[in-house]
Amino acid sequence: MIIAAPGAASGEFVERDHTQHPPALTPGYRTSVLRSPRNALIAPRNTLSETTGPVFDRRELGEKDNDLILNFAKDGLPIGERLIVHGYVRDEFGNPVKGALVEAWQANAGGRYRHKKDRYLAPIDPNFGGCGRMITDDNGYYFFRTIKPGPYPWANSTNAWRPAHIHFSIHGTGWAQRLITQMYFEGDPLIERCPIAKTIPTLDQLRSLIAQEDPANNAPFDARTYRFDLTLRGRRATFFDNANLPGAPR
Repeated sequence: MIIAAPGAASGEFVERDHTQHPPALTPGYRTSVLRSPRNALIAPRNTLSETTGPVFDRRELGEKDNDLILNFAKDGLPIGERLIVHGYVRDEFGNPVKGALVEAWQANAGGRYRHKKDRYLAPIDPNFGGCGRMITDDNGYYFFRTIKPGPYPWANSTNAWRPAHIHFSIHGTGWAQRLITQMYFEGDPLIERCPIAKTIPTLDQLRSLIAQEDPANNAPFDARTYRFDLTLRGRRATFFDNANLPGAPR
């Protein structure tokens, strides 16, 4: 059921500035050629369908939903570098978005997704599912534990490799705040060569998708930490990810 979420906007959300977002058609990213809109975009006024959204209850989540290290482990721990990812979800005015559902999914340490369409030769990790979810607190804060994903080859061009990344899906207080994006890792040389990352207009905008190492919040002798904040709409909005066809993990 769609109902008004607590703290939902009383009026319209700020309209997106499409000139600040990656163009839908970018021939260097091959699959965008077949699925990019060719007609002018429609910009209707917000209605109740956009300014309201589902309400999520923490009681609906499992105690390990935000722990990708343990939530699929069967007879051991997953292989790879242990990480903590944390940050804040904010609206277009910098206010915290509390009660937002944050979902994350990714490849394992070898660059392989647990997905029937992934045929990369890297092995499946029997103790790593690669997905998790969490709900932001009153300050818009979220965090989860995971394994650092590996890069993997893809068919955009000869010898093309995707940088290590984690996919994010966020449901805010209204459907107009819906966001699907990717998080990259600071210092990865593959980012600047990635055709998907190259669709982002400026370097400053690309940096908004690159998580920064946060050593002050490392778990000693356990896990390194990365900080990744997300902004839903507005001039500082985190950018949409148009990388995926329905059902495709990449």
